Amino acid sequence: MTKPSLPELLHAAVAAVGGTERPGQVAMAEAVAQVIDDGSHLLVQAGTGTGKSLGYLVPALAHGDRVVVATATLALQRQLVERDLPRTVESLHPLLRRRPEFAMLKGRSNYLCLHRLHEGVPQEEEDGLFDPFEAAAPTSKLGQDLLRLRDWSDETETGDRDDLTPGVSDRAWGQVSVSSRECLGASKCAYGAECFAEAARERAKLAEVVVTNHALLAIDAIEGAPVLPQHEVLIVDEAHELVSRVTGVATGELTPGQVNRAVRRVARLVDEKAADQLQTAAEGFERLMELALPGRLQEIPEDLGYALMALRDAARTVISALGNTRDRSVQDEDAVRKQALAAVENVHAVAERIANGSEYDVVWYQRHDRFGASLRVAPLSVSGLLREKLFADRSVVLTSATLKLGGDFNGVGASLGLAAEGVEGEDLPVWKGIDVGSPFDYRKQGILYVARHLATPGREGSRSDMMDELAELVEAAGGRTLGLFSSMRAAQAAAEELRGRLDRPVLLQGEDTLGELIKTFAADPETCLFGTLSLWQGVDVPGPNCQLVVMDRIPFPRPDDPLMSARQKAVEEAGGNGFMAVAATHAALLMAQGAGRLVRATGDRGVVAVLDPRLANARYGGFLRASLPDFWYTTDRNQVRRSLAAIDAAAKAGE
Repeated sequence: MTKPSLPELLHAAVAAVGGTERPGQVAMAEAVAQVIDDGSHLLVQAGTGTGKSLGYLVPALAHGDRVVVATATLALQRQLVERDLPRTVESLHPLLRRRPEFAMLKGRSNYLCLHRLHEGVPQEEEDGLFDPFEAAAPTSKLGQDLLRLRDWSDETETGDRDDLTPGVSDRAWGQVSVSSRECLGASKCAYGAECFAEAARERAKLAEVVVTNHALLAIDAIEGAPVLPQHEVLIVDEAHELVSRVTGVATGELTPGQVNRAVRRVARLVDEKAADQLQTAAEGFERLMELALPGRLQEIPEDLGYALMALRDAARTVISALGNTRDRSVQDEDAVRKQALAAVENVHAVAERIANGSEYDVVWYQRHDRFGASLRVAPLSVSGLLREKLFADRSVVLTSATLKLGGDFNGVGASLGLAAEGVEGEDLPVWKGIDVGSPFDYRKQGILYVARHLATPGREGSRSDMMDELAELVEAAGGRTLGLFSSMRAAQAAAEELRGRLDRPVLLQGEDTLGELIKTFAADPETCLFGTLSLWQGVDVPGPNCQLVVMDRIPFPRPDDPLMSARQKAVEEAGGNGFMAVAATHAALLMAQGAGRLVRATGDRGVVAVLDPRLANARYGGFLRASLPDFWYTTDRNQVRRSLAAIDAAAKAGE
């Protein structure tokens, strides 16, 4: 039988999902097929509505090698596993003469641990969950959640936290889950044969397509112990998030609370001398942290260095004492010991990493109003790690609606460890970037308005002129406004101000769950929704109820952000432009994501309004504007008000 062509396969898959083939989708599928065949790498920008999931799934399935698809959000993981993959596999089966298996795989702590659920909760975490006189009667919300989780454990087939509806708090889930370090291992666990996490890993080993998340991909790359099955093709969707997710996995943290929990866990498990040594070291560390001021530590202060070495040495002693009992027979106590060992190993690893110091790490104090101070360490850059671990042994496709910043892929490519496009050399991954466009006509569907007449925003203080502008724009739009703010404080101030000025509902992030807020916003055309970071990337409201997207200011990272400022300084010391490479690139990525909230369907019309004159006046403004969709651009406030009023009138006429 003749091998089916890629166009035939794509046509069948698109028909199965009830869609329409788009030129960008075809171009993407052809480019993905090419790099899989020649073993190179691809960055592909595919605008909203392109159909990029099928653009990479069809050529990957056609090739036949195992493919891992890593995404950043739960929503896309569910879309792939519950909708796109089942339909695509069924549609391609008659042509491929095979039915590829697919599976989802997450980190171990995302799955219910039956041993922990029934037997392995450490005593200090269990106290207060139940009435001691009636074990079945929970005395708190936490206890009620635990009872519900026990009932759910008899019903669920996956044990996946995301399949539990409604969900439970992080604290409740922590009672019934374990990290990979805490796990006894299937061979030693009384529940190993029923383990949900092991079952997920077995399904992944048999699957041709494994859907996972950026964090697990990072763990697989960083920790050297393979978590994902061997694969020949890696596809990273929502790739604009990858660097921050990998940085998060590679970040270590020490807090007094964390260290004290480790002390409590080992207190009854090792000899008194070892326990006392760790207790003394923990007390010394806690005293120092009480005085810690937020900010980067260019060098480790002498007293902190001593405290960290004391923690490291005490933790090593305890690890040795606990390790001497690893060959015990399987009992309930084994789980308690394994969990204690994991807690102390983490303390040891982070304390040693910071105490040893590295020019490639950034160390800083962070203070939280509720949780107090923490000591954190993160890599100055993850580009070398990604170049070595991600691109070495497989073809990699990275895709997103926002990868091309300032007109090219070089900024994102550099953050991923790739040389400038077209530059080749020994040990440098060979790659290319393509922009397959969008099915939307941005110049006809949207306006980019910059409020050039406003005062340049400062770090602090109210912006009365900005509030006036915002109120006038919202009124002209008849509501229908998504407000994207650079901080929660700014969003709260704007919500309070407009609630007092306008007779329109203003929803504020944090006053309800994000899902409920978006649902309410999408249902009522007069409603506005204001918020910060997660709204810049997490809102999909096609249709007339989101016709004005407002950004209060260019979202540069805070000047006192330890990690971003360290990265900027490193670029400058290497002879580059640190501001453009780090701060401007960060802002461009967020603004591109935010502007992408406006046009979600071919019939959408509206305005993206940026209330920061620097986008029009500053030298870097052109770079930022070139990173946004190609909207019609203006600084004419009267024209924008007339356009918003006309769009509002058209929307009302169509209701």
